[in-house]
Amino acid sequence: MKTHLLRYFVVLAEELHFGRAAQRLAITQPPLSVAIKSLEEDLGVRLLERDAKQVRLTDAGAAFLIEARQVLSQIQRAADVARNVAQGRQGQLDIGVTGSMIYRDLPHVMQAFGQQRPDIDITLHEMSTTEQQAAILRGQLQGGFVNIITPAPGLELWPLAPDTLVCCLPDNHPQAQQASLDLRSLAHERFVMFVRDVSPANYDNVIACLHNAGIHPRTSHAVRQWLAVIALVAIGQGVALVPSCMQRAGMAGVRYVPLHSSHGQTALTPGAFVWHPQSRSAALDALVEVIKAPRLATD
Repeated sequence: MKTHLLRYFVVLAEELHFGRAAQRLAITQPPLSVAIKSLEEDLGVRLLERDAKQVRLTDAGAAFLIEARQVLSQIQRAADVARNVAQGRQGQLDIGVTGSMIYRDLPHVMQAFGQQRPDIDITLHEMSTTEQQAAILRGQLQGGFVNIITPAPGLELWPLAPDTLVCCLPDNHPQAQQASLDLRSLAHERFVMFVRDVSPANYDNVIACLHNAGIHPRTSHAVRQWLAVIALVAIGQGVALVPSCMQRAGMAGVRYVPLHSSHGQTALTPGAFVWHPQSRSAALDALVEVIKAPRLATD
C-alpha cells in the first residue's frame, strides 16, 4: 500500500470535502478521487459514502482513519530519526575508557557532549588500552579513551593533556605528610606495579621515572587497574606511582605526595582518544569535535 494513498485519505476524512482536501494536498480533485477509489479497492471495503451533497466516513472508514494516522505518524518518526542520525543529532555510540580516564578527561567530555547532543546515547565500556584498540579495529567500539602516544596501525588519535605521576603512600607512611618528596628516598621500598601488557605506556612511564631516579624497583604484586594498585598500597603492600587524577577516586588509607621537580623525577602519563577512520559517523564526528575543544586541554 502506497503511503500517499493513506495521506490523501486522512486529509479527505478530516475535510469531508473533495475540493478542500484537494486544495490542502495541492492536487486537483480527479487524482484524489482516483486515489481514494484505488485505496478502497486494495482494502476491499468502502471507506467513504459520498453523494452530490456530502461526504461521510463509513464505520470501516472511521476505524481505518485511526490506524492510518498512526502509520503516517510512525513513518514520520522513522524519517526524523534517519535524518537526525545522518546529521549527528541522534544515535548510539559504544566508547571504551580506561580506569584512569574516568577520573581525568571523561567527565568533561560527557558533560559537554550531553549538553550539545542530548539525543546521542553513549555506552561506556571499561577496558584496557590494548583491549580497546583491538575492539575498535574489530568494529565493536567506535572509539576509546586510552593511555598511549602512538595508536595501533589503522587508528587515528587525538592527544589529550597529559597527567603527572605522584607517589601513592599508605597514610601511616613516614613521608605521607610531606608536601613533596624526593623519589630517591623510596629506593628501599617495594613498589606495587601496573601489568605491562595491559597498558605498556603507563608501565614504561613508571619504570622510566624510577630508573631516572636510580631505582630498580622491587615489585610487590602486579595488577591490571590503578584502583587495585591504590587499594594494595592502602593495606600496606607497598608504594606506587600513580596518575594525579586518581586522587579523585577518594580511596581511604592512602596519601598522594607530589615528587620534587628535580631532574629525572618528573613523569607524565599520556592520554588520547582513538578511533577507526573507516568507522566514522556523524555521531562520532560530533564526539571528536567536543574532545578537540580547546578547553579540554586547559581544564
